[in-house]
Amino acid sequence: MPRSLSFAILLTFFAAVSTAAQSQDSSAPPPPADTKKPKKVWTNDDIPSAKGAVSVVGDTKSKPKADNSKPADAQYVASVRKQLDKLQGEIADIDKQLVDLKNFSEGEPSTTASGVKLDKSYQREPIEVQMRALQDKKKDLESKIDALLDEARKKGVDPGQLR
Repeated sequence: MPRSLSFAILLTFFAAVSTAAQSQDSSAPPPPADTKKPKKVWTNDDIPSAKGAVSVVGDTKSKPKADNSKPADAQYVASVRKQLDKLQGEIADIDKQLVDLKNFSEGEPSTTASGVKLDKSYQREPIEVQMRALQDKKKDLESKIDALLDEARKKGVDPGQLR
């Protein structure tokens, strides 16, 4: 019995302290508001009355430079186009190999005509490893294509010339 009585007294004490703290908080004045000066928003109507020079983006005196680049060498364009075709052909072959491996892993027939590859040997690597290697090779070829296109662009070759 004495424990429950002491618990009730303790509970009542905390309730009284809590209500006293709330009443003091509610009677406290609100914190002072920031009295900063609002920023001026300039419109076109305010420009004539502005003191001093007004900064304007761009310069009316400077004109855009004319493109004086000479057309790219036709031999270079043909060389780049040939390299791009070779790399894109290799990517197409890798895509076919990836489809074949995916079909094989799912138990479907091969996409090749006969289904037998006489010039290929038995692979001991798991299919997932082979697919990862082909995907890495594909990414490498794509980065080579990007580097080739960047180099051609820097030499003044338009992308339309390489198609």
